[in-house]
Order: sequence, then structure tokens, then C-alpha cells
Amino acid sequence: MNILISLLITILVIGVVLYLVRMLPLDGAIKNVVQIIVIVIGIISLLRYLAVF
Repeated sequence: MNILISLLITILVIGVVLYLVRMLPLDGAIKNVVQIIVIVIGIISLLRYLAVF
């Protein structure tokens, strides 16, 4: 149950950060790079919760 809560919190944080990045007044290319970085960090953290790493 603890792992499930951690996964849900991680997914929620990733979603909020992606939303905030979309709201920033940045250039489109920079915004895409930041979104990709956030997604990669989120996937890595999810894999760590699932004990892949």
C-alpha cells in the first residue's frame, strides 16, 4: 500500500510540474526540452519505486 501511495504522489507531482512548465513564458523549444527532462526524471523515479533500479 505504501508503494502505491508513493507512485500516485510521484505521478501527481510530475503532472503539476508539467502544467507549471507549460504556463511559463518561455520559448517553445526551451519549454519542450524542460518537459522532456521532467518526464525522464519522473520515469526514473517511478522505476526506482518499482525496484527496477
